[in-house]
Amino acid sequence: MSSSTKYVDPAFQGVGHKVGTEIWRIENFQPVPIPKSDYGKFYSGDSYIILQTTGKGGTYLYDIHFWIGKESSQDEAGTAAIKTVELDVVLGGRAVQHRELQGFESDKFLSYFKPCIIPLEGGFASGFKKPEEEKFETRLYICRGKWVVRMKQVPFARSSLNHDDVFILDTEKKIYQFNGANTNIQERAKALEVIQYLKDKYHEGTCDIAIIDDGKLQADSDSGEFWVLFGGFAPIGKKVVSEDDIVLETSPAKLYGISDGQLKLEENNLSKGMLENNKCYLLDCGAEVFIWVGRVTQVEERKAVSKAAEDFIISQNRPKTTRVTQVIQGYETHSFKSKFESWSAGTVTGMGNSSGEEGRGKVAALLKQQGVDFKGISKGSPVNEEIPHLLEGGGKLEVWRINGSAKNPLPREEIGKFYSGDCYIVLYTYRSGEKKEDYLLTCWMGKDSIQDDQLMATRLANTMWSSLKGRPVQGRIFQGKEPPQFIALFQPMVVLKGGISSGYKKFVAEKNLNDETYTPDGIALIQVSGTSVHNNNAVQVDAVATSLSSTDCFILQSGNSLFTWHGSSSTFEQQQWAAQTAEFLKPDVALKHAKEGTESSAFWFALGGKQSFTTKKVTQDITRDPHLYTFSLNKGKLEVTEVYNYSQDDLLTEDMLILDTHAEVFLWIGQSVDSKDKQKAFDIGQKYIDLAVSFEGLSPDVPLFKVTEGNEPCFFTTYFSWDSAKAMIHGNSFLKKLAHLFGASIHASESKEKSTGGATQRASALAALSSAFNPSSNNKTTSPKPSPSSQGSQRAAAVAALSSVLADEQKKGQLETSTRRFSRSPSPVPVVTISESAKTESAGSESGDSLEISAAKETTDGNGILSESNGADSEVATNPQIDENGGESTFTYERLKAKSSNPVSGIDYKRREAYLSDAEFQTVLGMAKEAFYRQPKWKQDMQKRKVDLF
Repeated sequence: MSSSTKYVDPAFQGVGHKVGTEIWRIENFQPVPIPKSDYGKFYSGDSYIILQTTGKGGTYLYDIHFWIGKESSQDEAGTAAIKTVELDVVLGGRAVQHRELQGFESDKFLSYFKPCIIPLEGGFASGFKKPEEEKFETRLYICRGKWVVRMKQVPFARSSLNHDDVFILDTEKKIYQFNGANTNIQERAKALEVIQYLKDKYHEGTCDIAIIDDGKLQADSDSGEFWVLFGGFAPIGKKVVSEDDIVLETSPAKLYGISDGQLKLEENNLSKGMLENNKCYLLDCGAEVFIWVGRVTQVEERKAVSKAAEDFIISQNRPKTTRVTQVIQGYETHSFKSKFESWSAGTVTGMGNSSGEEGRGKVAALLKQQGVDFKGISKGSPVNEEIPHLLEGGGKLEVWRINGSAKNPLPREEIGKFYSGDCYIVLYTYRSGEKKEDYLLTCWMGKDSIQDDQLMATRLANTMWSSLKGRPVQGRIFQGKEPPQFIALFQPMVVLKGGISSGYKKFVAEKNLNDETYTPDGIALIQVSGTSVHNNNAVQVDAVATSLSSTDCFILQSGNSLFTWHGSSSTFEQQQWAAQTAEFLKPDVALKHAKEGTESSAFWFALGGKQSFTTKKVTQDITRDPHLYTFSLNKGKLEVTEVYNYSQDDLLTEDMLILDTHAEVFLWIGQSVDSKDKQKAFDIGQKYIDLAVSFEGLSPDVPLFKVTEGNEPCFFTTYFSWDSAKAMIHGNSFLKKLAHLFGASIHASESKEKSTGGATQRASALAALSSAFNPSSNNKTTSPKPSPSSQGSQRAAAVAALSSVLADEQKKGQLETSTRRFSRSPSPVPVVTISESAKTESAGSESGDSLEISAAKETTDGNGILSESNGADSEVATNPQIDENGGESTFTYERLKAKSSNPVSGIDYKRREAYLSDAEFQTVLGMAKEAFYRQPKWKQDMQKRKVDLF
């Protein structure tokens, strides 16, 4: 019988073939696709089905969410649940299914629609009464969330405000952000993204923005305007706990078998072996309920289990908002697997590996037997190898071998040789772009090295990391799991048997083991399997014929003889690497070449005789999507939470996060993290690896890196859409977000109290300084003239006092002020600076002493922070033809480009654009010089990069 009409809705035909989001709305009990222009709009009177497809190379993973509006009918909600099962059938029965209730959506669902979703009133049945078509209405929202934002509209009244939440008041001319006194920096920063979204979507990008801080009542216009909208200032009350604030506690998981809609409690000790592939189960975790579906269950059974879960929630008096997630056998989520005491790593199938493909095939076969016309997603064809992001070349490479409690430097000719019984520290110093020096500091652990050497390598590397002020990317690498950026440092890299360190030698002697350490005059077989600088894998193997492989090249050393052997399926690149590796091991020794099938008797004699060997290629690890996690430690146990659809904005300076690419694990550390916590990074990373080994099939020897904010290497940033301008902004998460979103339009307005106090302090300091430098003009009495030494001390103290006042004022301008106003074109604010001549203590005569105070203008730098520039600098910026010698120097664009074939010498290469004529400046950069230099520096740099002037 044909079941494409019985089970599969026509609206789902051909879906799931590309990465991204697809959405259907339930209309007259049928799924109807909505246009992409409406993605993110959800009406409270409707129900929706959302498909999210992820993966690479044709091997896809699926998440299906059915979203139920708070005013949607029960019939529509039921239809969405049933149609979700039908959609899963089309996808081969391997999607994870999520029930999403309006106002209680999962983080994963919300991450598809960053920065937020704001459900609209109405629905299909009511003809979609669209708010955007009506007169603008002032709205007040609660804005919650650190990684994703949950928006909820509340009554526009003072009683809605409290001290524990961030609120956004959206009026026709201005958007206000009210920061409750008890809210954290990250929540405030995330709310700024919502403000930008509202500004762009509903105000055409032109409205003003103001930040109001709870409890700070300075008399500024923004604060006054805000409270006037609420009928004037009055104290706000405490937060009233509502259903939204009830957080269900996670309870010990209980497993129920589902049969004919009835639930039967299983054993308490949960193990994977309890789950039978022809049954369905309900896993009750308190805060969340999972449904597990065996891969050979019937389609009708799968539809029925959703109803069983709903009945269970009602019978247990759980909130109707309890989250329900349905997983299929072979595609279980991490959170589901973590509830079991044991979950064999060999059976993990949720990441698109071979067992997952096998499960998909069985599901497809079963569904076909049931009459479903299933056209499964084909396996992805092999993807061409991509060159990974490698470190800048031309740097300085230093390597030390651990020997007892010391590290011995390797001579240059030995760098690249690693022994499996030893541990090494590798430091690579390089420059990326115009930045200061960057560092990669790693420990390499041989598979046969002793634990004492591994601990000593870690301890000494930590000391080096601290001496370099925590700037290096610090890594721990085990033999056989070297990442491409590490391999590429060595040309070539060879791993040899045995060890040279005293610790390894002592261990071998105590255990009475045979020391197989490589010697230049012995017999050794080296396998070369790499094809390029980032994977030129050369490893010593047992010197027997069975070690050979048709897919690789080998180097055979026998005394003074040296052979290269080319397998019949080896590549030209491998053959080149084999020759280069042979030259590295034994320079100036004549090579004897042998192809598979043409070997000499001397070749086989060195290997102990001819034997059969493999001709099959070793399967490479499957590429998997990276995942970003935040974590917490609960009684020493690591608990991780995924940050879905992550971006650079999720790297909050107050936090540490884990990036798992499956090939590597990174611990990213924000600048504001406590120094003691920074020291625990590797311990936390190891805890995560131990966890992921059990539930995600991660290798226990995966490379582990510690990366500090501001020192991210290219092989880390490649996993983000990285904006270097964001990385240069300093401050807490809130201030960084302010600077990035609003750039030069930020104007920090201080209260009268602060400005008056600052002016008074500044005036006092200036008076003291003037008196110190001109004592005769201020001294009306006939008191004795101060001695030169006392004058010097007085002057030094006065200069220090004024410097301190100005430094405090600058810090206050950089810190978060009580109220900030964002206007379109702020005017410069005059400040006072002291010239260097005044700061230098003079030993000259009284007549030669002078105080030089010059006016400066306060401008916004690339960080969005107010900075000072003196008049001379300003003149060079706006009239850049004036060179250092006072002469006029202009050059053509072709000569000033960074990649010019006829470059100009003797200029400031950081300001190439300064030497363009006015006319060519306008042509190349599209604006006059004055307008260009009024922009923040990060924006200038971005424009200069585009035209090769950076």
